[in-house]
Amino acid sequence: MLMLAMHELSHNLGFKSPNLNRWFGLFANLPLGVPSSATFRKYHLEHHRYQGVHGVDVDVPTALEGWFFCTKLRKLFFVTFQIFFYALRPGIVRPKAPGFWELMNWFCQISFDLLVLYVGGTKRLGYFLLSSLLGTGLHPVAGHFIAEHFVFVPGTETYSYYGFWNLFAFNVGYHNEHHDFPFVPGTRLPQVRAIAKEYYDNIPQCESWICVLWNFIMDDNITGFSRVKRLDRSSNATGNDLAEKKAS
Repeated sequence: MLMLAMHELSHNLGFKSPNLNRWFGLFANLPLGVPSSATFRKYHLEHHRYQGVHGVDVDVPTALEGWFFCTKLRKLFFVTFQIFFYALRPGIVRPKAPGFWELMNWFCQISFDLLVLYVGGTKRLGYFLLSSLLGTGLHPVAGHFIAEHFVFVPGTETYSYYGFWNLFAFNVGYHNEHHDFPFVPGTRLPQVRAIAKEYYDNIPQCESWICVLWNFIMDDNITGFSRVKRLDRSSNATGNDLAEKKAS
């Protein structure tokens, strides 16, 4: 849930001031144990502006991931430890020099981790780290990582989920709505759907994040290659083109 709070804050949906959103993102990051808020913000905005563009959208698995994670056992490993691939992929596909906010993120997180280690010992710090691993792996809410953009229905690139788990995920399941209106907070996305039902109710949807995890692992036709990839930035010219500029 805290990771999805960072997602909301990366779009400046917590406060009017971008810097307040950045600072609160660093605060929300603390219980996760690993600094990620500032780096996530930087790359996630490009995901919105250049969705699926090769070498730019680091949300898309690499060719090596697509080739390797093609069996049930390997895909189980991918789902269980997918947060490591999301964390390491940007530095491989599109490395960027760390800026002020990344350095501040590392400083705050390391200071917090050392404090936890001093006060509570390795068990307390391990609790934070293992909770983050579980929450981003074989966990119902973690199904959103797979459900959002892996192509389960040919011709459909993005899927919305309208079920129970949105209560714990800032309505990130309303993902078509979110990509259409990235500066509408998650609490208002159900209203977006209600206003424009004719656009959202007649396209393929995700019925269950749990089933998505199962289907991804068990369906031999779904691999790391089951994503739409574009070779040219101009081929993804959408209303999200302002996302990176407005949120910076």
